[in-house]
Amino acid sequence: MAKKALLLLLLLSLFFNFFLLGKLRKNQAGIEVLGVIDGDTLVLEGKTRLRLRCVDAPELKHCGGQEAKELLEKLVAGKKVVVKEQIIDTKGRPMALVYSGGKLINEEILKSGWARFHSDQTSQREELKKAYDQARQDLLGIFSTKCSQMQNPDKPACNIKANIDKNSNRRNYYFPGCAQYDYTIIELDLGEAWFCTEKEAQNAGFTRSLTCP
Repeated sequence: MAKKALLLLLLLSLFFNFFLLGKLRKNQAGIEVLGVIDGDTLVLEGKTRLRLRCVDAPELKHCGGQEAKELLEKLVAGKKVVVKEQIIDTKGRPMALVYSGGKLINEEILKSGWARFHSDQTSQREELKKAYDQARQDLLGIFSTKCSQMQNPDKPACNIKANIDKNSNRRNYYFPGCAQYDYTIIELDLGEAWFCTEKEAQNAGFTRSLTCP
Protein backbone atom coordinates (compact mmCIF):
# COMPACT_ATOMS: atom_id res chain seq x y z
CA MET A 1 0.00 0.00 0.00
CA ALA A 2 2.82 2.34 0.95
CA LYS A 3 4.64 1.58 -2.32
CA LYS A 4 1.49 2.42 -4.33
CA ALA A 5 1.08 5.70 -2.47
CA LEU A 6 4.74 6.57 -3.07
CA LEU A 7 4.41 5.72 -6.77
CA LEU A 8 1.29 7.89 -7.05
CA LEU A 9 3.09 10.81 -5.44
CA LEU A 10 6.01 10.33 -7.81
CA LEU A 11 3.72 10.32 -10.84
CA LEU A 12 1.90 13.42 -9.62
CA SER A 13 5.20 15.16 -9.01
CA LEU A 14 6.46 14.30 -12.51
CA PHE A 15 3.19 15.49 -14.07
CA PHE A 16 3.35 18.74 -12.13
CA ASN A 17 6.96 19.36 -13.11
CA PHE A 18 6.22 18.70 -16.79
CA PHE A 19 3.27 21.08 -16.52
CA LEU A 20 5.45 23.83 -15.04
CA LEU A 21 8.19 23.20 -17.60
CA GLY A 22 5.66 23.51 -20.41
CA LYS A 23 4.36 26.81 -19.04
CA LEU A 24 7.89 28.11 -18.59
CA ARG A 25 8.87 27.24 -22.16
CA LYS A 26 5.68 28.80 -23.47
CA ASN A 27 6.26 31.96 -21.49
CA GLN A 28 9.84 32.25 -22.74
CA ALA A 29 8.50 32.04 -26.29
CA GLY A 30 5.88 34.64 -25.44
CA ILE A 31 2.21 34.67 -24.50
CA GLU A 32 -0.25 36.34 -26.86
CA VAL A 33 -2.12 39.41 -25.63
CA LEU A 34 -5.79 39.18 -26.57
CA GLY A 35 -6.74 42.64 -25.40
CA VAL A 36 -6.33 45.52 -22.98
CA ILE A 37 -8.80 46.36 -20.20
CA ASP A 38 -7.29 49.68 -19.11
CA GLY A 39 -3.91 51.29 -18.60
CA ASP A 40 -2.58 48.64 -16.22
CA THR A 41 -4.52 45.46 -17.05
CA LEU A 42 -4.29 43.18 -20.08
CA VAL A 43 -5.89 39.92 -21.16
CA LEU A 44 -3.65 37.03 -22.15
CA GLU A 45 -4.46 33.93 -24.16
CA GLY A 46 -6.71 31.71 -22.11
CA LYS A 47 -8.60 34.90 -21.16
CA THR A 48 -6.38 35.44 -18.13
CA ARG A 49 -6.35 38.98 -16.78
CA LEU A 50 -2.96 40.27 -15.69
CA ARG A 51 -2.11 43.53 -13.95
CA LEU A 52 1.19 45.35 -14.31
CA ARG A 53 3.19 45.33 -11.08
CA CYS A 54 3.97 48.74 -9.55
CA VAL A 55 1.58 50.46 -11.98
CA ASP A 56 -1.69 52.17 -11.04
CA ALA A 57 -3.34 53.78 -14.06
CA PRO A 58 -6.41 56.03 -13.77
CA GLU A 59 -9.87 54.56 -14.12
CA LEU A 60 -11.14 54.95 -17.68
CA LYS A 61 -13.69 57.59 -16.63
CA HIS A 62 -11.00 59.75 -15.02
CA CYS A 63 -8.44 62.08 -16.56
CA GLY A 64 -5.67 60.11 -18.26
CA GLY A 65 -7.54 56.80 -18.18
CA GLN A 66 -8.11 56.60 -21.92
CA GLU A 67 -4.58 57.79 -22.71
CA ALA A 68 -3.07 55.11 -20.46
CA LYS A 69 -5.19 52.41 -22.11
CA GLU A 70 -4.30 53.59 -25.62
CA LEU A 71 -0.60 53.53 -24.78
CA LEU A 72 -0.79 50.00 -23.36
CA GLU A 73 -2.68 48.86 -26.48
CA LYS A 74 0.02 50.37 -28.67
CA LEU A 75 2.71 48.55 -26.69
CA VAL A 76 1.20 45.06 -26.40
CA ALA A 77 -2.12 44.52 -28.20
CA GLY A 78 -1.90 41.57 -30.60
CA LYS A 79 1.70 40.91 -29.62
CA LYS A 80 3.42 38.27 -27.52
CA VAL A 81 4.77 39.15 -24.11
CA VAL A 82 7.01 37.50 -21.55
CA VAL A 83 5.66 37.42 -18.00
CA LYS A 84 8.07 37.44 -15.05
CA GLU A 85 7.86 37.66 -11.26
CA GLN A 86 4.15 36.91 -11.15
CA ILE A 87 2.39 37.28 -7.80
CA ILE A 88 -1.17 37.53 -6.51
CA ASP A 89 -2.30 40.84 -5.01
CA THR A 90 -4.47 41.26 -1.89
CA LYS A 91 -7.61 40.98 -4.03
CA GLY A 92 -6.52 37.69 -5.57
CA ARG A 93 -5.54 39.20 -8.93
CA PRO A 94 -2.38 38.07 -10.75
CA MET A 95 0.28 40.75 -11.24
CA ALA A 96 3.63 40.60 -13.01
CA LEU A 97 6.43 42.30 -14.85
CA VAL A 98 5.61 42.21 -18.56
CA TYR A 99 8.19 42.38 -21.34
CA SER A 100 7.66 42.91 -25.07
CA GLY A 101 10.20 43.65 -27.77
CA GLY A 102 12.96 43.93 -25.19
CA LYS A 103 11.06 46.59 -23.24
CA LEU A 104 9.68 46.38 -19.71
CA ILE A 105 6.08 47.48 -20.31
CA ASN A 106 5.57 48.45 -16.67
CA GLU A 107 8.41 50.95 -17.04
CA GLU A 108 7.12 52.31 -20.34
CA ILE A 109 3.73 53.14 -18.82
CA LEU A 110 5.30 54.86 -15.80
CA LYS A 111 7.79 56.68 -18.02
CA SER A 112 4.91 58.18 -20.02
CA GLY A 113 3.39 59.77 -16.93
CA TRP A 114 -0.01 58.16 -17.50
CA ALA A 115 0.09 56.10 -14.30
CA ARG A 116 1.17 56.33 -10.67
CA PHE A 117 3.83 54.16 -9.06
CA HIS A 118 2.57 51.56 -6.61
CA SER A 119 5.31 50.33 -4.30
CA ASP A 120 6.07 46.63 -4.71
CA GLN A 121 9.06 44.46 -3.82
CA THR A 122 9.90 43.42 -7.35
CA SER A 123 13.50 43.20 -8.57
CA GLN A 124 12.82 46.19 -10.86
CA ARG A 125 11.35 48.40 -8.15
CA GLU A 126 14.08 51.05 -8.20
CA GLU A 127 14.08 51.35 -11.98
CA LEU A 128 10.31 51.66 -12.05
CA LYS A 129 10.32 54.26 -9.28
CA LYS A 130 13.00 56.21 -11.14
CA ALA A 131 10.90 56.27 -14.32
CA TYR A 132 7.88 57.45 -12.35
CA ASP A 133 9.81 60.19 -10.53
CA GLN A 134 11.23 61.49 -13.81
CA ALA A 135 7.77 61.67 -15.42
CA ARG A 136 6.48 63.50 -12.38
CA GLN A 137 9.40 65.92 -12.43
CA ASP A 138 8.86 66.59 -16.14
CA LEU A 139 5.11 67.13 -15.59
CA LEU A 140 4.14 64.45 -18.09
CA GLY A 141 0.75 62.75 -18.46
CA ILE A 142 -1.38 62.95 -15.35
CA PHE A 143 1.10 65.40 -13.82
CA SER A 144 0.51 67.94 -16.58
CA THR A 145 -2.09 70.69 -16.26
CA LYS A 146 -4.49 68.44 -18.15
CA CYS A 147 -5.02 66.38 -14.99
CA SER A 148 -3.27 68.25 -12.16
CA GLN A 149 -4.67 71.73 -11.59
CA MET A 150 -4.55 74.64 -9.15
CA GLN A 151 -7.09 76.63 -11.17
CA ASN A 152 -9.97 75.55 -13.36
CA PRO A 153 -8.80 76.25 -16.94
CA ASP A 154 -12.14 75.47 -18.58
CA LYS A 155 -14.58 77.22 -16.22
CA PRO A 156 -12.73 79.67 -13.95
CA ALA A 157 -15.98 80.63 -12.21
CA CYS A 158 -16.46 77.02 -11.10
CA ASN A 159 -13.74 77.23 -8.49
CA ILE A 160 -14.85 74.85 -5.74
CA LYS A 161 -12.11 72.25 -5.23
CA ALA A 162 -13.25 68.70 -4.39
CA ASN A 163 -10.35 66.78 -2.91
CA ILE A 164 -9.82 63.18 -1.72
CA ASP A 165 -7.42 62.79 1.21
CA LYS A 166 -4.87 60.07 0.32
CA ASN A 167 -4.49 58.89 3.92
CA SER A 168 -8.06 58.87 5.18
CA ASN A 169 -10.02 58.91 1.87
CA ARG A 170 -12.05 61.79 3.28
CA ARG A 171 -13.86 63.62 0.48
CA ASN A 172 -13.73 67.34 1.28
CA TYR A 173 -14.40 70.42 -0.78
CA TYR A 174 -12.89 73.88 -0.47
CA PHE A 175 -13.91 77.30 -1.79
CA PRO A 176 -11.98 80.60 -1.82
CA GLY A 177 -11.60 81.64 1.81
CA CYS A 178 -10.99 78.13 3.15
CA ALA A 179 -7.63 77.85 4.93
CA GLN A 180 -6.27 75.14 2.59
CA TYR A 181 -7.78 76.39 -0.65
CA ASP A 182 -4.67 77.99 -2.17
CA TYR A 183 -2.57 74.88 -1.51
CA THR A 184 -5.04 72.27 -2.72
CA ILE A 185 -4.21 70.65 -6.05
CA ILE A 186 -7.01 68.98 -7.97
CA GLU A 187 -5.79 65.64 -9.33
CA LEU A 188 -8.43 64.68 -11.85
CA ASP A 189 -6.92 61.25 -12.44
CA LEU A 190 -7.85 60.29 -8.86
CA GLY A 191 -11.49 61.31 -9.19
CA GLU A 192 -11.07 64.77 -7.72
CA ALA A 193 -13.09 67.51 -9.40
CA TRP A 194 -14.16 71.12 -9.82
CA PHE A 195 -17.69 72.25 -8.96
CA CYS A 196 -19.64 75.44 -9.53
CA THR A 197 -21.71 75.23 -6.34
CA GLU A 198 -21.52 73.62 -2.91
CA LYS A 199 -24.70 71.74 -3.71
CA GLU A 200 -23.03 70.06 -6.70
CA ALA A 201 -20.07 69.03 -4.56
CA GLN A 202 -22.34 67.65 -1.85
CA ASN A 203 -24.41 65.69 -4.38
CA ALA A 204 -21.15 64.12 -5.61
CA GLY A 205 -20.35 62.90 -2.09
CA PHE A 206 -18.02 65.65 -0.88
CA THR A 207 -18.30 67.46 2.45
CA ARG A 208 -17.36 71.05 3.30
CA SER A 209 -13.94 71.11 4.95
CA LEU A 210 -13.78 72.08 8.62
CA THR A 211 -11.18 74.70 7.67
CA CYS A 212 -13.79 76.65 5.70
CA PRO A 213 -15.63 79.62 7.26
